[in-house]
Amino acid sequence: MELKGSFLQWPADRPILTRILAVLAGALYTAGFAPLGLSLLVVVVLVPLLYVFHTVSPRDAAGHGFWFGIGVFLTGTYWIYISVHGFGGAPWYVAVLLLVGLVLIMAGYLAVTGLLIARLSYGEHWLLLGVAPAAWVLIEWLRGWLFTGFPWMAVGYAHADSWFAGWAPILGVYGVSFMAVLTATALLVALLSHKGQRIFASVLAVLPFLLGGILGRIDWTEADGPPLTATLVQYGISQDQKWRDDMLRPTLDFYRSETLKARDSDIVLWPEVAIPSVNDVMQPFIDQLAADARAADQTLLFGILERERDRDAIRVFNSMFLVDGSKQQSYRKRHLVPYGEYFPVPEFIRERFDMTFVPRTNLEPGAAEQPLLVHGTDTPLAVAICYEDAYGAEQLYALPEARLLINVSNDAWFGDSIAPMQHLQIARMRSIEAGRDTLRATSTGISAFIDHRGKLLERGAQFEPVVMTRQVQPRRGATPYVEMGNVPVVALSLLLLAGAWIRVRSAF
Repeated sequence: MELKGSFLQWPADRPILTRILAVLAGALYTAGFAPLGLSLLVVVVLVPLLYVFHTVSPRDAAGHGFWFGIGVFLTGTYWIYISVHGFGGAPWYVAVLLLVGLVLIMAGYLAVTGLLIARLSYGEHWLLLGVAPAAWVLIEWLRGWLFTGFPWMAVGYAHADSWFAGWAPILGVYGVSFMAVLTATALLVALLSHKGQRIFASVLAVLPFLLGGILGRIDWTEADGPPLTATLVQYGISQDQKWRDDMLRPTLDFYRSETLKARDSDIVLWPEVAIPSVNDVMQPFIDQLAADARAADQTLLFGILERERDRDAIRVFNSMFLVDGSKQQSYRKRHLVPYGEYFPVPEFIRERFDMTFVPRTNLEPGAAEQPLLVHGTDTPLAVAICYEDAYGAEQLYALPEARLLINVSNDAWFGDSIAPMQHLQIARMRSIEAGRDTLRATSTGISAFIDHRGKLLERGAQFEPVVMTRQVQPRRGATPYVEMGNVPVVALSLLLLAGAWIRVRSAF
């Protein structure tokens, strides 16, 4: 028996209404992510969207995908306005322009997704099973790196707490996306099919979820030595206060005093640019921190701007320093934030307009591959600064050598929005993929301890001082994702789409 009902003709008969519904569906999609975390709602929302893609012309499918994307990214990334206008000091109209520009570009990716699914599924239910997850994931993957990339709101991140997460150590976050979209597609095919076929499609719908639950019980990595005692320190100072001259001394005093109280900790971690200055100016204070670390037999990691003079040029990096009394190491942020850490327009435009809300001098990116920071002599650390942890594949160079993951951020830029919760969800996915514990320190929250399965062991409050201490376990070994990265899921998606393309061409 096939689905019947006049409302099923709406995508063709009432395109304006269904585009409005697509925007609302996009807003519901956002509810699947933190802080609400209704992960299975993402799967449910995709079912009618995929139905539209499957039953209308490619052009109309692109239109519906575009408006769905408008709903997703308006509700899912509205905090960009807060960052640019509220804390960046940009005029409201400039912040709106940047937000709308990003939303339109991101919605464009979903328009392409709809176009591909409509054109390559060719109205065949069973062809849709391969085309829909393959097209969705391929475009999601492209969105994650093309033109510097913006991987926020990928389907897989919504499932850090669901059984689908069991696929992450094998296929990464995009593999989780693939399985979730496959389930949504199979549900749709079950609704559209006759009785005998419906049973098979229904089994296929639950299989990725159940297998993910089984895979999630596997320990892909193993403990490496005894646990370490770690302390996370968060000052909780707001972005509009952080860089004031009169706040420098209270900031330094807070971080140092709380670190001195944690003398029994093996590792102490401060957030991104915890010291709101440059390293050459603060060198006496850094030397003092190194002496403290030596006396406590302790490793301290802290964020600071690192200035390097090369003849007449001066380069500034967003860096993470490690001091332990015997060595000083630094990691330089590689993936910078456009309009936050660099302004991607020619120099003459920056000089023509007095845009004080963006950096007049760009920060420099660090090298793509850098020596790992090392606690003691035998515990390498993989560091990601700010939203670098949203680019999981870029961290793979540090694995499997790294025994712990370190993520520091300054989520104060986003105020009391959903962004810090979304960012924490992303950090948890990195732990699941790598099979490593994560230490996460942020300026205003959410600082957290995350275990190798992505479970929150402890999290701090937002917008207030937080000091947390607990044991973390260094781990060794490599998950399949660490060994192969995104290659398997991207290759599978390309093969499925190529097969569908050949099938469609042969039908003409």
